[in-house]
Amino acid sequence: MDTHPLKFLKNLRRTGEIAAILINHGFGDVVERIGLNKYLNWGRRKLLKKTEEETRTLTRGERVRLTFETLGPTFIKFGQVLSTRPDLIPQDIVDELALLQERVPPFDSQVAIQTVEKALGQTIDDCFGSFESEPLATGSLGQVHCARLPDGSEVIVKIRRPRVVRDVERDLSLIHELAALIKKHVPEAEVFDPDGLVRNFERTIRRELNYLREARSIEDFDRMFDGDASLYVPQVYPDYCRENVLVMERIRGYRVDQIFDVPCLWEKRRQIANNGARLFLKSAFENGMFHGDPHPGNFRILDDGSICLLDFGMIGILDEQMRESLVDLFIATARKDSRRCLRIMLQLCETMNDIDERHFCADYREFIDKYYGLPLDRLDIAKMLRDFVSILSTHRLRCPGDLMLLIRAIIHLDAVGRKINPEFTLVEVVVPHFKKILRDRYRPDHLWERVREEAQILGRAAHEIPLEIATALKKYNREDSSFKVKVTGMDYMVNELDRSSNRIVVGLIVASSILASSLLVRSDAATDWFSVPIYIMSSFLGIWLIYGIFRSGRL
Repeated sequence: MDTHPLKFLKNLRRTGEIAAILINHGFGDVVERIGLNKYLNWGRRKLLKKTEEETRTLTRGERVRLTFETLGPTFIKFGQVLSTRPDLIPQDIVDELALLQERVPPFDSQVAIQTVEKALGQTIDDCFGSFESEPLATGSLGQVHCARLPDGSEVIVKIRRPRVVRDVERDLSLIHELAALIKKHVPEAEVFDPDGLVRNFERTIRRELNYLREARSIEDFDRMFDGDASLYVPQVYPDYCRENVLVMERIRGYRVDQIFDVPCLWEKRRQIANNGARLFLKSAFENGMFHGDPHPGNFRILDDGSICLLDFGMIGILDEQMRESLVDLFIATARKDSRRCLRIMLQLCETMNDIDERHFCADYREFIDKYYGLPLDRLDIAKMLRDFVSILSTHRLRCPGDLMLLIRAIIHLDAVGRKINPEFTLVEVVVPHFKKILRDRYRPDHLWERVREEAQILGRAAHEIPLEIATALKKYNREDSSFKVKVTGMDYMVNELDRSSNRIVVGLIVASSILASSLLVRSDAATDWFSVPIYIMSSFLGIWLIYGIFRSGRL
């Protein structure tokens, strides 16, 4: 990934602000290593050095969290995405990033009204029977207002912040450059996969910025659970939805911590908690699409005990191959087949170095023995998943972003289930669900479908392979055919040769200048006004060259 310094210069003020905040929270060494300090003016650089002492009382994780909070909404969202990657990010930092809060003031209500009017092409009075100017909730990307449609239906209107797309795109550009600089100048950060983390975040935040995507996700969930009375999906009003405006049904339900005060819901607490887990597992493992942020604030319990999910901005996707692999992993773990588990993980994950198969199998067997045979009421699935992620991190296995989002969502789901029903055990729902998936997997019609699909793949391969071989032979037989050879590790050698040649050239010029000016000084010619300054300047250049060589430690 190449760096483009012009992007920093184009956004010089924001770049200086980022550098200043990093230094302010004790990351001055990183700023210097990646060369970001040159975008700070001299006065601010001196002033910030005085604040480094203040950060020493904070832990590493706290300093990282405070840095993201100070950098603003885009970086807060980035930190929240990073908190889903315990396979890459150290656990102490993940725990702190999970505490990130969006403390942003609401934007002007008149601006919100103008945004809606411009998006819908009508006045606010023509669009709605009533519209509350005071926002119901505020976030870093937008805010929510309550309203009524002309037919009297209660709705919420989600309005994107003005200029937020411009600010996010600017920060995304700078984050890409920072990732490239960190990868280039901080080799030990490669294990965190800076490029991959930024690409994953870019995809996530652009999806959240487009409210039409969120509207489609809500409609997809409505279709998936059509006829299932245990889940209520809010109605979306497509005629009122745009990229920056989302209008959907207003839900009046109970938060998960309020059902203790509602006797009819408290009596159904076991059923409600189990339904929530069942619905999530069905959406993820049968439909391949799941709510990526099922924290307590995104749940509402309705009077009849049905569950309503809110905020569909973060959605995870599991393709069929990944779902099949996860089921295979579940079977291999149940059979204590650690080698099979390793093969499946190598299919799912990207390896950052060579895997020590014996070491991995030993760690995975220990992991299985730790939980195998425990009574279901004593099995802590959240802790089990964290231990599983720890094995991936130890062996440098880099999981797909959606898989890590699934793991985090299951951990959140377990916590929500326990809030609804203190006696809730997620495993009691997971095990029967996976047994159902396995029964369905080996149904004759399902097996026949798989055989048919595999036969089609083999048939296409049998048709395409001879064509590919013929094409390759034609290319090889051409006179202008060539081979590309990529040699890694040459950049360092080229830089060193370039630096050495520059020093040789400078040394020769300095030596010749000193020699020529010395001869002129020794001669009787009246050239002192010319030769003496050259002699002094050449001497200083020679001293500077020697000092530079000594300072680099490469004499």
